[in-house]
Amino acid sequence: PTPPLYTNPLTGEATDTDLSGQKPVTVVMNNIKVAMPQQGNSTADIIYEAIAEGGITRMLAVYQDPADLTTIGSVRSARDCFLDLALGHDGVFVHAGGSHYVYDTIAQLGVNDVDGVKGTNASGIFFRDPDRTPGVSYAWEHTLMADGKAMVEKLTANGLLGPHSEGYKYEMSFTEDGTPQDGQAANTITVTYSNYKNTVFQYNQDKQVYLVEQYDSPFIDGNDGSQISTTNVLVLQTDYSTMDDGYYSDVSLTSGTGYFACGGKMIPIHWEKGDHYNQLRYYTQDGKPLTLGVGKSFVCIAPTSRDVVAE
Repeated sequence: PTPPLYTNPLTGEATDTDLSGQKPVTVVMNNIKVAMPQQGNSTADIIYEAIAEGGITRMLAVYQDPADLTTIGSVRSARDCFLDLALGHDGVFVHAGGSHYVYDTIAQLGVNDVDGVKGTNASGIFFRDPDRTPGVSYAWEHTLMADGKAMVEKLTANGLLGPHSEGYKYEMSFTEDGTPQDGQAANTITVTYSNYKNTVFQYNQDKQVYLVEQYDSPFIDGNDGSQISTTNVLVLQTDYSTMDDGYYSDVSLTSGTGYFACGGKMIPIHWEKGDHYNQLRYYTQDGKPLTLGVGKSFVCIAPTSRDVVAE
Protein backbone atom coordinates (compact mmCIF):
# COMPACT_ATOMS: atom_id res chain seq x y z
CA PRO A 1 0.00 0.00 0.00
CA THR A 2 1.15 3.53 -0.69
CA PRO A 3 2.01 5.42 2.50
CA PRO A 4 -0.42 8.23 3.34
CA LEU A 5 0.52 11.68 2.19
CA TYR A 6 -0.08 13.18 5.61
CA THR A 7 -0.38 12.09 9.22
CA ASN A 8 -2.02 13.66 12.24
CA PRO A 9 0.90 14.82 14.44
CA LEU A 10 -1.01 13.95 17.64
CA THR A 11 -1.99 10.39 16.68
CA GLY A 12 0.19 9.28 13.76
CA GLU A 13 -3.00 8.43 11.85
CA ALA A 14 -3.31 8.99 8.10
CA THR A 15 -5.10 12.19 7.07
CA ASP A 16 -6.29 13.59 3.73
CA THR A 17 -5.05 17.07 4.52
CA ASP A 18 -1.82 18.34 6.05
CA LEU A 19 -2.69 19.21 9.65
CA SER A 20 0.88 19.33 10.93
CA GLY A 21 1.31 23.08 10.60
CA GLN A 22 -2.00 23.93 12.28
CA LYS A 23 -2.70 24.86 15.88
CA PRO A 24 -4.93 22.32 17.63
CA VAL A 25 -7.97 23.40 19.66
CA THR A 26 -7.84 22.52 23.37
CA VAL A 27 -10.95 22.57 25.56
CA VAL A 28 -11.27 22.39 29.36
CA MET A 29 -13.95 19.77 30.08
CA ASN A 30 -16.13 19.35 33.13
CA ASN A 31 -15.71 15.90 34.65
CA ILE A 32 -17.75 15.94 37.85
CA LYS A 33 -20.19 13.02 38.08
CA VAL A 34 -23.38 15.12 38.10
CA ALA A 35 -22.35 16.77 34.81
CA MET A 36 -21.95 13.53 32.86
CA PRO A 37 -22.03 12.68 30.04
CA GLN A 38 -19.46 14.88 28.38
CA GLN A 39 -20.05 15.65 24.70
CA GLY A 40 -17.51 15.73 21.88
CA ASN A 41 -14.92 13.84 23.93
CA SER A 42 -14.80 10.84 21.57
CA THR A 43 -13.33 12.85 18.70
CA ALA A 44 -10.43 14.31 20.74
CA ASP A 45 -6.96 13.08 19.74
CA ILE A 46 -5.56 13.40 23.26
CA ILE A 47 -7.38 13.68 26.58
CA TYR A 48 -5.49 14.87 29.67
CA GLU A 49 -7.04 14.30 33.09
CA ALA A 50 -5.83 16.09 36.23
CA ILE A 51 -7.18 17.11 39.63
CA ALA A 52 -8.66 20.62 39.64
CA GLU A 53 -9.38 20.81 43.37
CA GLY A 54 -10.71 18.71 46.23
CA GLY A 55 -10.06 15.40 44.49
CA ILE A 56 -12.30 16.32 41.54
CA THR A 57 -10.78 16.01 38.07
CA ARG A 58 -11.21 17.99 34.87
CA MET A 59 -9.99 17.14 31.41
CA LEU A 60 -8.30 18.95 28.57
CA ALA A 61 -9.45 17.59 25.21
CA VAL A 62 -7.09 18.27 22.28
CA TYR A 63 -8.37 18.33 18.68
CA GLN A 64 -5.94 18.57 15.78
CA ASP A 65 -8.52 18.38 13.01
CA PRO A 66 -11.14 21.17 13.01
CA ALA A 67 -13.55 18.71 11.32
CA ASP A 68 -13.61 16.79 14.64
CA LEU A 69 -15.12 19.72 16.51
CA THR A 70 -18.78 18.87 17.16
CA THR A 71 -20.89 19.91 20.15
CA ILE A 72 -18.31 20.00 22.95
CA GLY A 73 -18.80 20.28 26.68
CA SER A 74 -19.67 20.96 29.20
CA VAL A 75 -16.90 23.54 29.21
CA ARG A 76 -15.53 24.50 32.60
CA SER A 77 -13.10 26.90 34.19
CA ALA A 78 -9.36 26.75 33.68
CA ARG A 79 -6.52 25.87 36.02
CA ASP A 80 -2.81 26.53 35.47
CA CYS A 81 -1.97 22.96 34.57
CA PHE A 82 -4.54 22.88 31.74
CA LEU A 83 -3.21 26.17 30.36
CA ASP A 84 0.34 24.77 30.47
CA LEU A 85 -0.75 21.59 28.66
CA ALA A 86 -2.49 23.69 25.98
CA LEU A 87 0.56 25.94 25.55
CA GLY A 88 2.76 22.85 25.18
CA HIS A 89 0.65 22.03 22.11
CA ASP A 90 0.74 25.64 20.87
CA GLY A 91 -3.03 25.22 21.00
CA VAL A 92 -6.02 27.55 21.07
CA PHE A 93 -7.12 27.53 24.73
CA VAL A 94 -10.89 27.27 25.20
CA HIS A 95 -12.37 27.47 28.71
CA ALA A 96 -15.20 29.02 30.72
CA GLY A 97 -13.76 31.11 33.52
CA GLY A 98 -10.81 30.15 35.70
CA SER A 99 -9.05 30.51 39.02
CA HIS A 100 -7.52 33.92 39.74
CA TYR A 101 -4.15 32.19 39.45
CA VAL A 102 -4.70 31.12 35.85
CA TYR A 103 -6.02 34.58 34.93
CA ASP A 104 -2.79 36.05 36.31
CA THR A 105 -0.77 33.63 34.15
CA ILE A 106 -2.88 34.35 31.04
CA ALA A 107 -2.29 38.08 31.55
CA GLN A 108 1.41 37.67 32.33
CA LEU A 109 2.06 35.52 29.23
CA GLY A 110 -0.29 37.47 26.98
CA VAL A 111 -2.27 34.35 26.00
CA ASN A 112 -5.01 35.01 23.45
CA ASP A 113 -7.60 32.62 24.90
CA VAL A 114 -11.28 31.85 24.27
CA ASP A 115 -13.28 32.38 27.46
CA GLY A 116 -16.98 31.53 27.68
CA VAL A 117 -17.37 33.41 30.97
CA LYS A 118 -15.46 36.65 30.41
CA GLY A 119 -16.41 36.60 26.74
CA THR A 120 -12.89 36.93 25.31
CA ASN A 121 -12.98 35.81 21.63
CA ALA A 122 -16.18 33.94 22.53
CA SER A 123 -18.86 35.63 20.43
CA GLY A 124 -21.24 33.11 18.84
CA ILE A 125 -19.33 30.05 20.09
CA PHE A 126 -21.02 29.06 23.36
CA PHE A 127 -24.58 28.20 24.32
CA ARG A 128 -26.34 26.88 27.42
CA ASP A 129 -28.06 23.51 27.24
CA PRO A 130 -29.65 22.60 30.59
CA ASP A 131 -31.79 19.88 28.95
CA ARG A 132 -29.10 18.14 26.93
CA THR A 133 -29.81 14.73 28.50
CA PRO A 134 -33.48 13.69 28.69
CA GLY A 135 -34.60 13.37 32.30
CA VAL A 136 -31.51 15.08 33.74
CA SER A 137 -31.65 18.56 35.21
CA TYR A 138 -28.20 20.18 35.22
CA ALA A 139 -27.05 22.97 37.53
CA TRP A 140 -26.20 26.18 35.63
CA GLU A 141 -22.41 25.73 35.90
CA HIS A 142 -22.70 22.37 34.10
CA THR A 143 -24.60 23.67 31.05
CA LEU A 144 -22.11 25.64 28.94
CA MET A 145 -21.46 23.97 25.57
CA ALA A 146 -19.29 24.96 22.62
CA ASP A 147 -20.56 24.76 19.04
CA GLY A 148 -17.65 23.22 17.12
CA LYS A 149 -18.67 24.49 13.68
CA ALA A 150 -19.14 28.03 14.97
CA MET A 151 -15.82 27.76 16.80
CA VAL A 152 -13.92 26.86 13.63
CA GLU A 153 -15.64 29.63 11.68
CA LYS A 154 -15.15 32.38 14.29
CA LEU A 155 -11.61 31.42 15.36
CA THR A 156 -10.44 31.10 11.76
CA ALA A 157 -11.96 34.49 10.94
CA ASN A 158 -10.27 36.22 13.88
CA GLY A 159 -6.92 34.52 13.23
CA LEU A 160 -6.72 32.47 16.43
CA LEU A 161 -7.08 29.17 14.60
CA GLY A 162 -4.42 28.93 11.95
CA PRO A 163 -0.74 28.13 11.49
CA HIS A 164 1.46 27.20 14.44
CA SER A 165 3.59 29.85 16.12
CA GLU A 166 6.92 30.31 14.37
CA GLY A 167 9.36 27.52 15.13
CA TYR A 168 6.82 25.25 16.82
CA LYS A 169 6.70 21.58 15.87
CA TYR A 170 5.05 18.83 17.91
CA GLU A 171 7.51 15.95 18.20
CA MET A 172 6.18 12.46 18.85
CA SER A 173 6.90 9.20 17.08
CA PHE A 174 4.34 6.48 16.38
CA THR A 175 4.41 2.90 15.21
CA GLU A 176 1.60 0.67 13.95
CA ASP A 177 1.89 -1.66 16.97
CA GLY A 178 3.03 0.28 20.02
CA THR A 179 2.86 -2.67 22.44
CA PRO A 180 5.93 -2.25 24.68
CA GLN A 181 8.37 -5.15 24.62
CA ASP A 182 8.83 -6.87 28.00
CA GLY A 183 5.86 -4.99 29.42
CA GLN A 184 3.87 -6.36 32.33
CA ALA A 185 0.31 -7.56 31.71
CA ALA A 186 -2.04 -4.58 31.68
CA ASN A 187 -5.46 -5.71 30.51
CA THR A 188 -7.11 -3.66 33.25
CA ILE A 189 -5.44 -0.48 34.50
CA THR A 190 -6.85 1.48 37.42
CA VAL A 191 -5.51 5.00 37.96
CA THR A 192 -6.56 6.54 41.26
CA TYR A 193 -6.65 10.33 41.69
CA SER A 194 -8.43 10.63 45.02
CA ASN A 195 -10.96 8.92 47.28
CA TYR A 196 -13.59 10.39 44.97
CA LYS A 197 -12.15 9.57 41.55
CA ASN A 198 -10.42 6.88 39.58
CA THR A 199 -10.26 6.05 35.87
CA VAL A 200 -10.23 2.48 34.59
CA PHE A 201 -8.91 1.26 31.24
CA GLN A 202 -10.09 -2.16 29.98
CA TYR A 203 -8.15 -3.60 27.06
CA ASN A 204 -10.33 -4.84 24.21
CA GLN A 205 -8.41 -7.46 22.25
CA ASP A 206 -10.71 -7.34 19.20
CA LYS A 207 -10.54 -3.57 18.77
CA GLN A 208 -6.96 -3.35 20.10
CA VAL A 209 -7.82 -0.32 22.20
CA TYR A 210 -8.49 0.43 25.84
CA LEU A 211 -12.11 1.22 26.69
CA VAL A 212 -12.39 3.91 29.35
CA GLU A 213 -14.60 3.76 32.44
CA GLN A 214 -15.21 6.13 35.34
CA TYR A 215 -17.76 6.39 38.14
CA ASP A 216 -18.32 2.60 37.79
CA SER A 217 -19.70 2.96 34.28
CA PRO A 218 -18.49 3.44 30.69
CA PHE A 219 -17.06 6.91 29.91
CA ILE A 220 -19.25 7.97 27.01
CA ASP A 221 -19.78 10.73 24.48
CA GLY A 222 -23.31 12.07 24.92
CA ASN A 223 -23.36 13.11 21.25
CA ASP A 224 -23.64 9.52 20.03
CA GLY A 225 -23.51 7.26 23.10
CA SER A 226 -20.15 5.78 22.11
CA GLN A 227 -17.66 4.68 24.78
CA ILE A 228 -14.35 6.55 24.81
CA SER A 229 -11.43 4.41 23.71
CA THR A 230 -7.71 5.01 23.47
CA THR A 231 -4.72 3.24 21.92
CA ASN A 232 -2.21 4.69 24.39
CA VAL A 233 -2.55 5.11 28.14
CA LEU A 234 0.05 7.34 29.79
CA VAL A 235 0.20 7.84 33.54
CA LEU A 236 2.33 10.77 34.67
CA GLN A 237 2.90 10.65 38.40
CA THR A 238 3.58 13.99 40.00
CA ASP A 239 3.34 16.02 43.18
CA TYR A 240 0.09 17.74 43.99
CA SER A 241 -0.11 20.44 46.62
CA THR A 242 -2.57 23.28 47.11
CA MET A 243 -2.14 26.86 46.03
CA ASP A 244 -1.70 29.47 48.76
CA ASP A 245 -5.49 29.81 49.01
CA GLY A 246 -5.54 26.25 50.38
CA TYR A 247 -8.13 25.22 47.77
CA TYR A 248 -6.98 24.92 44.16
CA SER A 249 -4.55 22.16 43.20
CA ASP A 250 -0.98 23.12 42.40
CA VAL A 251 0.23 20.53 39.89
CA SER A 252 3.92 20.12 39.18
CA LEU A 253 4.56 19.55 35.45
CA THR A 254 8.36 19.66 35.64
CA SER A 255 9.33 15.98 35.33
CA GLY A 256 8.73 12.63 36.92
CA THR A 257 8.11 8.94 36.43
CA GLY A 258 5.04 7.08 35.29
CA TYR A 259 3.76 4.33 33.02
CA PHE A 260 2.94 3.71 29.37
CA ALA A 261 0.46 1.04 28.27
CA CYS A 262 -0.49 -0.10 24.79
CA GLY A 263 -1.69 -3.44 23.44
CA GLY A 264 -2.39 -4.84 26.90
CA LYS A 265 1.19 -4.36 28.19
CA MET A 266 2.69 -1.67 30.43
CA ILE A 267 6.20 -0.34 31.13
CA PRO A 268 7.61 2.31 33.49
CA ILE A 269 8.62 5.62 31.86
CA HIS A 270 10.11 9.04 32.59
CA TRP A 271 8.38 12.24 31.52
CA GLU A 272 9.33 15.90 31.42
CA LYS A 273 7.79 19.24 30.48
CA GLY A 274 9.17 22.24 32.39
CA ASP A 275 8.41 25.64 30.89
CA HIS A 276 4.85 26.81 30.06
CA TYR A 277 5.51 26.44 26.33
CA ASN A 278 7.42 23.14 26.37
CA GLN A 279 5.60 20.06 25.13
CA LEU A 280 5.43 16.95 27.26
CA ARG A 281 8.11 14.40 26.38
CA TYR A 282 8.13 10.73 27.28
CA TYR A 283 11.16 8.43 27.64
CA THR A 284 11.73 4.75 28.26
CA GLN A 285 13.70 3.89 31.41
CA ASP A 286 16.95 3.81 29.44
CA GLY A 287 16.36 7.39 28.26
CA LYS A 288 15.19 6.78 24.69
CA PRO A 289 12.20 8.77 23.39
CA LEU A 290 9.03 6.68 23.76
CA THR A 291 7.26 5.51 20.60
CA LEU A 292 3.47 5.48 20.89
CA GLY A 293 1.00 3.28 19.03
CA VAL A 294 -0.82 4.93 16.13
CA GLY A 295 -4.05 6.26 17.60
CA LYS A 296 -5.46 8.34 20.43
CA SER A 297 -3.79 8.91 23.79
CA PHE A 298 -5.28 9.32 27.27
CA VAL A 299 -2.89 10.98 29.72
CA CYS A 300 -3.56 10.66 33.46
CA ILE A 301 -1.76 13.24 35.60
CA ALA A 302 -2.00 11.40 38.88
CA PRO A 303 -0.60 12.00 42.38
CA THR A 304 2.56 10.04 43.23
CA SER A 305 0.89 9.21 46.55
CA ARG A 306 -1.74 7.04 44.82
CA ASP A 307 -1.36 3.56 43.36
CA VAL A 308 -1.57 2.61 39.71
CA VAL A 309 -2.77 -0.99 39.41
CA ALA A 310 -2.32 -3.09 36.27
CA GLU A 311 -3.54 -6.67 35.97
